[in-house]
Amino acid sequence: MIKIENLSVAFDGTEVVKNVSLQIEDGEILGVVGESGSGKSVTALTLMGLAPETAQVTEGRILYDDVVLQEAGRPCDKTLYRKYQGARMSMVFQEPMTSLNPTQKVGRQVEEVLRLHTKLSKGERRDSVLKSFQAVGLHQVEKVYNSYPHQLSGGMRQRVMIAMAVILHPGFIVADEPTTALDVTIQNQIIALLREISRKQKNSLLFITHDLNLAKRLCGKIAVMKDGGVVEYGTAEEIFGNPQQEYTRRLIEAVPSRVKKCSMTPTAQQGTDDKSASGGRKSSILQVRNLSVFYREGNNSLFSGNKKRRVVSHVEFDVYPGESLGLVGESGCGKTSLSKAILGMNKDMEGRVIHHSVGPQMIFQDPYSSLNPTKTIGWLLQEPLRAAGALDSSKAMTKQDMEAAAYDMLQRVGMGEKYFHRKPSQLSGGQRQRVSIAQALITNPGFIVADEPVSALDVTIQAQIMELLQKLRQEMNLSYLFISHDINVVYQMCDRIMIMKEGRIIEIGDTEEVFHDPREEYTKLLLCNS
Repeated sequence: MIKIENLSVAFDGTEVVKNVSLQIEDGEILGVVGESGSGKSVTALTLMGLAPETAQVTEGRILYDDVVLQEAGRPCDKTLYRKYQGARMSMVFQEPMTSLNPTQKVGRQVEEVLRLHTKLSKGERRDSVLKSFQAVGLHQVEKVYNSYPHQLSGGMRQRVMIAMAVILHPGFIVADEPTTALDVTIQNQIIALLREISRKQKNSLLFITHDLNLAKRLCGKIAVMKDGGVVEYGTAEEIFGNPQQEYTRRLIEAVPSRVKKCSMTPTAQQGTDDKSASGGRKSSILQVRNLSVFYREGNNSLFSGNKKRRVVSHVEFDVYPGESLGLVGESGCGKTSLSKAILGMNKDMEGRVIHHSVGPQMIFQDPYSSLNPTKTIGWLLQEPLRAAGALDSSKAMTKQDMEAAAYDMLQRVGMGEKYFHRKPSQLSGGQRQRVSIAQALITNPGFIVADEPVSALDVTIQAQIMELLQKLRQEMNLSYLFISHDINVVYQMCDRIMIMKEGRIIEIGDTEEVFHDPREEYTKLLLCNS
């Protein structure tokens, strides 16, 4: 069905895709894996006719059922592509919140595909959209139809994107990192859905991911990309059972597993010993007692009225000096709401949060959104120091001292002084996350909430950031509340684990104990799905 023959793509004379050849048969699922910047998405966007105007096909060609869609030496034919996009080929993007129009209800947005490619009446279009919503596992489809994107969960938004992609039963679908930001159970549902759609509609699927475990489970064949080219190609069994390239072996080895890669740090062990000696009270760096958290339900949600809704219920736990405590649960279970209450970002709560550290900080999931794009890295690193000095004059620092602290912190997170004057847009995803970590640690807070700090990173960068967090934890005697939907990442990072479901902590215990002898059925389900 799809042939990519010796394709090279350049931006301003620099080749980012180099001599790529791929073939996708009818009904086949081909996985494309590799690190950020390897050329995966540019290849897919060029194939779909969605690459930026600045992209040039410098060599090779792309065919759909032997029709040449693109080839070197001529510009992309947008008129030709319009006959194919939506009707014969479609795409599911990584982040539906940025690819869905926030000002339009999702039902209307999915209808747009039918308005462009069919002669159905308004009523027929609506019925078709509702059926498509049902087919992708959405419930209360009328309610979803009339909702804006921000009123839906991440999993629901991704299902809407899939409904939009399959509503015209195209023969070919590109899924570009469709499950990256989703928790493990929703991730599994989306993978099962894509597999079922491929089977029922007999369409082909190009599945782009940095998660090798997903590629292994879903794809019949896999292409491994590096530096713009395909370095290895074969069946899933061949790639994972007997990889030929060193790069492929490194990718597979970097996948978080349930084999500990490092033992508990001495500081963490000391924290656990202190807990035994003191009953878990005196040496705690954080105490949470009978904590419930609420949100106001206004007109900007799926709920009506302005009443309080409880999202976290009667939670109790301690975090000890040098300890990394994991918090795991599905999207919407209350993990982020709990962390915001702990850091004082949500005051609508009952119970007690007692800190024995000064100025606890948070490392956010997406540094591209949390770092000011107009400021340099040096300015961003000094901002927490300026803020601390403004709140407490005894902590005020000279300009020279703040600059020196910022340079030192860059070195600590594995970045040189050359990054001091750069802006976030000039850094890779892994480098931005290092800056976010440096920003959180520059005031020596002692306690850190790490909210999904590695979920958006490819496996090798993820492994580097995890190693960095462990190193800094030991060097600076840090304590972490480490939030993740990836239970294998939590296994590598944490001494103890809390399992959260529907706003409650249903299980808490040592990492090995929870993994090897879980008490709750829900915990067993999370472990089975990972």
